[in-house]
Amino acid sequence: MKVIISAAGTGGHINPGIAIANKIKKEEPNSKIIFIGTDRGLETDLVPRAGYELKTLEAYGLKKEISIKNAKNIIKTIASTSKAKKYIKEFNPDVVIGTGGYICGPVFAAATANKIPAVLHESNAFPGKAVKMFAKKVDKVLVGFEAAKERLTMAKKVVVTGTPTKVSKIDLSEQRKKELINKLRLTEKLPIVLVFGGSQGAKAINDAIIGMLKNNKIKDYQLVWATGQKQYDIIAEELKKENLDINNLENCKVLPYIYNMEEMYALSDLVIARSGAMTITELAITCKPAIFIPLPSVGANRQEDNARVAEKLGGAEVILNSELDSEKLSNMLNNLTKDTNLLKQMGQKMNLLEIKNVEDKIYKEICDVVKR
Repeated sequence: MKVIISAAGTGGHINPGIAIANKIKKEEPNSKIIFIGTDRGLETDLVPRAGYELKTLEAYGLKKEISIKNAKNIIKTIASTSKAKKYIKEFNPDVVIGTGGYICGPVFAAATANKIPAVLHESNAFPGKAVKMFAKKVDKVLVGFEAAKERLTMAKKVVVTGTPTKVSKIDLSEQRKKELINKLRLTEKLPIVLVFGGSQGAKAINDAIIGMLKNNKIKDYQLVWATGQKQYDIIAEELKKENLDINNLENCKVLPYIYNMEEMYALSDLVIARSGAMTITELAITCKPAIFIPLPSVGANRQEDNARVAEKLGGAEVILNSELDSEKLSNMLNNLTKDTNLLKQMGQKMNLLEIKNVEDKIYKEICDVVKR
């Protein structure tokens, strides 16, 4: 199979694309796969690191405000369609796959114009502009949430497949659990809350945690807090002003980044995070309850839509970014962590969002399109 995968910008778009590519390679080792992205997003690191060739276009997201810069970006994005057509003509793919984002605009305009079989994958509960734009033109739209299907009535065919992820549920042995707790300098006597805001961190979440530490709010539970690489040193200095040593905080272990996420999910009783589709998928798989603080700058409030799906099931609580402060977060944490049975029930309800055999389902749908 010869495949072009369109993915750019954030890990939420790129990682599902890489997972799909890996599945195709696993099933058909002789497959040829290239990615199309930009020269400025995470794809420039993640795609080559995964072992795939990356072709680039100059494409930008569409913004509502009227400005000369926005007009120029729209013109550049439309102009990139001709370059996408060139890539498609040279590679001659059996199928073009897109995982959402602005890069899909020129790539899918080129693919549909050349009548190349095309498949879109949408991870979020609320489909993005690119997916909505091409839903009725592509052969299939694959979605991560049932809720997304209801919003794509114009599509030829929508299939709920789930979103592919590397994370799986693991059970820690008692020995490994003790090793991790000792390494983190925590105790087995208090609940553990995992806090993260993506690879770059989330300033609003970090600021709320800083406020809790300054006011000595963290007493009846423990935090494992991933600040993001770029924010770690800034936070260390901020805490230092309050005579707090980032390496010796009571009931709180601070890390720039978490590399053993599967183990941290298994160790934790509750998670505080943004509500990107990938995060919700991982929490559903690992049966973890959450406090979601949706990123507000994502178009159409997609992260809030994702969070509300989990909240409606009873698997999560939601605090809007605009309403977040240390007092509100502290009160919610105190209420949730004092009831271990409630946390377990929430975890079971979060698990209702898990879709089994995601990659198998996606591969099957892609093969069906190629055969037709």
